Amino acid sequence: MAGRVDGKVAIVTGGAQGIGRAAVEALAREGARVVIGDTDAAAGDAAQRAVVAAGGTALYQRADVGSTDDMARLIETAVSAFGRLDVLVNNAAVALPGSVTEIDEETWQRVLNINLTGVWRGMKFAIPHMIAAGGGSIINVSSVQSLLGFVGWSAYAAAKGGINALTQQAAVDYAPHNIRVNAIAPGTIMTPMNERIFRESDDPDALIRGWNELHALGRFGQPHEVSALIVFLASDESSFMTGDIIRVDGGAVIKGG
Repeated sequence: MAGRVDGKVAIVTGGAQGIGRAAVEALAREGARVVIGDTDAAAGDAAQRAVVAAGGTALYQRADVGSTDDMARLIETAVSAFGRLDVLVNNAAVALPGSVTEIDEETWQRVLNINLTGVWRGMKFAIPHMIAAGGGSIINVSSVQSLLGFVGWSAYAAAKGGINALTQQAAVDYAPHNIRVNAIAPGTIMTPMNERIFRESDDPDALIRGWNELHALGRFGQPHEVSALIVFLASDESSFMTGDIIRVDGGAVIKGG
């Protein structure tokens, strides 16, 4: 029985852990050949081995989305290895806090370079190959913080809001080439990035309770609950969807407060 993305070639940035790792495994299970881009070589190699052990096809390439050379190399690696590119999941990000007056310019620029410009880099180098292949699907991982104000996260929210706007712009620009561009806005997902935030908090239990309460469902999401949507958007099942910002947020936006 053919998988939902059988024969497609996909790249997932930040694919060694969290949402990215779940996306890598889900896409591979559904028949995609997946290239894992990540700065963590040990975790990237482990993700590749896990996919191969499960009968899938994956290749790890070290890539920092903050580097133009790395992103160009990542895209070329995928095309050289598998002959084409059909799916790009721009997932890699950093979470560095600070209000507008508290954050220093170096941190501000680092967050925007990785979280927003990294998405632009991925699309810039991937789109020509997708045009050559007759189309493709780009999935940008935004955040519910692009839609809600969380105290003390100015650069992160700005970058994620930029992803939403960039997604819609690219969707319009490349629709004539049968390239669909959508974004996912997750709520709080239990990933290593969020686990680090809890570890560094003065009161982790209170922070966890507070973040749980932000969601109408009263809990965190899990990476597989986001990767399920990624597979759908990568597949032909979503062929009439482009320019959407889709929330996977446990009801955070509708709850408010």
